[in-house]
Amino acid sequence: MPRPASAFEGPARGDAPGRLSFVNRLLPVWILLAMGLGIGLGRWVPGLNRHLDAIQVAQGTSLPIFVGLLVMMYPVLAKVRYGRLSGVTRDRRMLVSSLVLNWVVGPAVMFALAWLLLPGLPAYRTGLVIVGLARCIAMVLVWNDLSCGDREAAAVLVALNSLFQIVAFAVLGYFYLRVLPGWLGLSTVGLHLSIATIAGTVAIFLGVPLVAGYLTRVVGERARGRAWYEEKLLPRLGPFALYGLLYTIVVLFALQGRTITARPGDVARIALPLLCYFAVMWFGSFWLGRALRLPYERTATLAFTAAGNNFELAIAVCIGVFGVTSGEALAGVVGPLIEVPVLVSLVYVALWARRRYPPAVRAPALGNAPPGAGTREPAA
Repeated sequence: MPRPASAFEGPARGDAPGRLSFVNRLLPVWILLAMGLGIGLGRWVPGLNRHLDAIQVAQGTSLPIFVGLLVMMYPVLAKVRYGRLSGVTRDRRMLVSSLVLNWVVGPAVMFALAWLLLPGLPAYRTGLVIVGLARCIAMVLVWNDLSCGDREAAAVLVALNSLFQIVAFAVLGYFYLRVLPGWLGLSTVGLHLSIATIAGTVAIFLGVPLVAGYLTRVVGERARGRAWYEEKLLPRLGPFALYGLLYTIVVLFALQGRTITARPGDVARIALPLLCYFAVMWFGSFWLGRALRLPYERTATLAFTAAGNNFELAIAVCIGVFGVTSGEALAGVVGPLIEVPVLVSLVYVALWARRRYPPAVRAPALGNAPPGAGTREPAA
């Protein structure tokens, strides 16, 4: 039996960290080194953040970050078998659960934690509420792939989050920053957002790699066949997801390295509600998936899509509305500082749980089979 490969390698997948390649077993180390390198570059290279931020593809988001996200997301989206998406969309339990977790539970949990743990810090509190409203559409694909989640389900849920983000982000921002605090007798904050700006951001960060991944699969399979595409091309594309992830982390933290190192106490204060948020959302969502008898692959996808956040959009909104030196912007920057190592750790928790998952619901439905039936073949 061949050695299973990780999400950054060929089509097959491993069960546990011990079966991943040497590079991927040390992924947390590479990520921590990338974070440290980025913070160091931002702190000690004069004017680096200004140069990196000189060209922007969306308000508050630089071209270097976009390039990194594109390189990171493209290989994962090229692996998706788009012909199976119709089978995923018939799983009403997963779709409804994901929408409720992302657009009802997630923002409410972040709102509650921000007010409970940062009662006297309104700027940081507002920044965290905005982070809670920005549902993940980028890095979640990498975490899902590493945890052996369902790629097709992740693609569908990310697309749904993108559509809801365009419609709901500004409305929920108004509700959680002005309406709900007013009902509770708390201080309110005004937030004026352009739906067109949000739509443009989503289209850039998800639309470009999604179209590129889809066209790569369609053209590749038609030109050389599925066997060549999955056995020859995908193993060559796979490592670029890791390269893009590490590059993005370096650039992101280089942009904000000076701010992070100048206010370590504030970073620690902001980190506490974020840690609580990721724990509540991930473990709560994983428990819900098991309670609904979803297969492991879709339970993992449900958990990571519910726990992750769209830090690109959150940072862009905080910078665009409140300014690059604002407390709100710092809260947005601290989001990925905490999210990246925490969700990498939860990948290992998910792989551990996978070996203990009930065998009866371990493989997701394929084609027209009912949810929970059948055996999954190695994913592309």
